[in-house]
Amino acid sequence: MVFIEIVKSLRPQQWMKNLFIFAPLIFSQNMLNLSLLLKTSAAFGLFCLISGSCYIFNDLQDIEEDKLHPLKAVRPLASGRLTKKIAVVFFIAISLSSIILAFILGRYFFYVLLAYFFMQVAYSVRLKHVVILDVFIIAAGFSLRVIAGGLVIDVYISPWLLICTLLLALFLALSKRRHEIVILDKEAENHRPILGEYSPYLLDQMIAVVTASIVVSYCLYTISAETVKKFGTKNLVYTVPFVLYGIFRYLYLIHQKAEGGSPEVLIIKDKPLLIAIFLWIVSTSLIIYLKI
Repeated sequence: MVFIEIVKSLRPQQWMKNLFIFAPLIFSQNMLNLSLLLKTSAAFGLFCLISGSCYIFNDLQDIEEDKLHPLKAVRPLASGRLTKKIAVVFFIAISLSSIILAFILGRYFFYVLLAYFFMQVAYSVRLKHVVILDVFIIAAGFSLRVIAGGLVIDVYISPWLLICTLLLALFLALSKRRHEIVILDKEAENHRPILGEYSPYLLDQMIAVVTASIVVSYCLYTISAETVKKFGTKNLVYTVPFVLYGIFRYLYLIHQKAEGGSPEVLIIKDKPLLIAIFLWIVSTSLIIYLKI
């Protein structure tokens, strides 16, 4: 039973975020390179473990606040099914194991994973209470995943890829903050003090800015001279409609359906959004690898 509760505390449903590690592999046109694919897969696995250990640490910090949340109250630590002592032991063991294995996989990858770990610890202890910086820390975590994915296979990471990743992550983080405020209403600040610094109107303004920036950045990326030269085709621009639909669908779910609390769950649960993402992946892969 303890093992099951530990696995739940690692939040495997959120490991989908670590798929960003594969971005450099895909966009460097090395997806079919078995050696590099295995390295990236190993990096993905280690990020799942280190991010999981950070979730345990975060839950240790937020036990009392999570008890007030309608969804987080059922987490192993908040519900009492997992003791603090056992959670601390597994946090240390998983963190150290991940860091040691990361060093074996690659020195520069190790540096990024270590930076990610300390950033998440700092976030749980203090930075999540600093307005605006809190969402930037979340977004930075996605960017570090992309950087790690590039360093582990030693490929060039396009600035466009980093910009689009940062903006998309900000979009998801701000949407999550909005969802928390809406669903918790007057109890929002009691659950997470930083929510008292935000309002739905302020977050809507931020989301609007980030949304426009994502669309413009991705459009410019698809038609940039660097992109056309790298992939040998101008057809990547035809993937823009899928990105636009995905963004609009997500906004619809946020505002009309009060969703957005768990992006990884929402993506799987909402079929239109899932189809849009699937079509983007397929069309992008065909254009990059087959020059269609």
